[in-house]
Amino acid sequence: MYSIFKIQKDIKDGIKASLEKIAAETGVNPYDMPMPELEVPKDRSFGDYATNVAMTSSKLFGKKPRELAELIKSNFPLTKYIASIEIAGPGFINFKLDRTWLYNVLKEINAMEEDYGNLDIGKDQKIQIEFVSANPTGPMHLGNARGGAIGDVLASVLKKAGYYVEREFYINDAGNQVEKFGASLEARYLQLLGQDAAVPQDGYHGEDLVELMKEYIEDNGEGCLSMSSDERQLVLREWALEKNIERMKKDLEAYGIHYDVWFRESSLYESGEVNAVIEELKKNGHTYEKDGAVWFKATEFGADKDDVLVRANGIPTYFASDIAYHRNKFIKRGFDRVIDIWGADHAGHVGRMKAAMEALGISPDRLTVILMQLVRLKMGGEFARMSKRKGNMVTLRDLVDAVGKDAVRFLFNMRSADSQFEFDMDLAIKESSENPVFYAQYAHARICSILRNASSIGINVPDIADVELNHLNKNVEFDLMEKLASYPEEIGQAALRLEPYRLTHYAMDLATLFHSFYTECRVIGEEEGVMKARLVLIDSTKKVLANALSVLGVGAPEKM
Repeated sequence: MYSIFKIQKDIKDGIKASLEKIAAETGVNPYDMPMPELEVPKDRSFGDYATNVAMTSSKLFGKKPRELAELIKSNFPLTKYIASIEIAGPGFINFKLDRTWLYNVLKEINAMEEDYGNLDIGKDQKIQIEFVSANPTGPMHLGNARGGAIGDVLASVLKKAGYYVEREFYINDAGNQVEKFGASLEARYLQLLGQDAAVPQDGYHGEDLVELMKEYIEDNGEGCLSMSSDERQLVLREWALEKNIERMKKDLEAYGIHYDVWFRESSLYESGEVNAVIEELKKNGHTYEKDGAVWFKATEFGADKDDVLVRANGIPTYFASDIAYHRNKFIKRGFDRVIDIWGADHAGHVGRMKAAMEALGISPDRLTVILMQLVRLKMGGEFARMSKRKGNMVTLRDLVDAVGKDAVRFLFNMRSADSQFEFDMDLAIKESSENPVFYAQYAHARICSILRNASSIGINVPDIADVELNHLNKNVEFDLMEKLASYPEEIGQAALRLEPYRLTHYAMDLATLFHSFYTECRVIGEEEGVMKARLVLIDSTKKVLANALSVLGVGAPEKM
């Protein structure tokens, strides 16, 4: 167990033991007592940890909160590393720690290195995260870039917290959008061969389709001219989809994302799973017919409205195939939990999908949908207007090529998914402390520079067993160690709350504390005992910062 968790456990155990002693003296049933909870006070001058257990338990014990708080304090058993216990306000109990416990943290980092921060809270629970899942009808856009960064980092966080995680991309290679894609390709193909043809008004007008058809003609000639329109569209569509999917894979790999599974929507039709799920819902009385269409009774399970499963023309809807897809995840592949990252425009779909899971006998609590808000691109102080259909958008690959994957991934994980985001291109390429990713990476590079300079004069990071760590006694040193100590807890909170953005904030906070240490504390040239201790401290900081950046999928450069 990490030192930080052991100390928290010791405090909670001490509170519990104190309450049990008071309960025995007052005749209170100890099983009625609430479990003590700890929080970190916003104002750290109050202490390192606080509990409101005296207020939540006062009625049970028939005492005023402050009176009960004093009793808890007086009965609290001696616990190592607790420097003082104070009562504040209406009955808060504040615990101040003897900060020398932080020396153990450096020993843990030294022993575990890149494994520092690994947890077992997941107990190998099987989780699937599906994210990006862009239509393969054109290049991926800014929203896909944000969803990719959030999903990939969340997967890494969950894996580090002890879950079994699979990353999945759902390829929408069936349905209405793909039909429009085929019609648009046909128009571009015919235009390039000198024939009159118009891209459908609701089709895809981007120049990428022109380039695709130029490539197709170069490789395959004019053979499609002799085909019927339906046959031509099918051939062109299948060829273009494979090209686009391959480009998606390459673009995502350049972005640092590697999927475990690429799942095709079309396979659900080929395997009969779409029809099977529709029949199951019908059989169990969860559907009705209206206007020639088959509807799912989503409102019976608390959704806002019912939804169509099969259109009047007999063709299943995207909703039907999506139900089959989620049934496949839970039933066929046996995931304990499924996490989907969708655009905010799919908010209405969430309740209906959860309703469908309940209708299939799958607990809707096993499905979590993270809704991601829109992204706006800012260049030169102006916001760019973009449309995928019109073809005037900045793609994911454009963004990665322009500013680098590290900046894109880091910046897109600066805020929670449910907040709107402005991606500032000018900030992303700035080499200054204003740029968050540069600031965090520069801290790592600066530590590497100190260690290189030390090595050049024959001074290396010593074995921690040979170091007197009590030489680390300045506030900036304790503050830095305290932040290093909190890394495992940050991983745990990010995993439990599904908040990957906590890791970017952690990296920036750690960088800030290191820069403060660097300003105040010299390493090379200090008295030998101090120098050795500080070498261990900055080496530990380098390891943890690199660890955090690795979870974010961001590089930890040694030079900048």
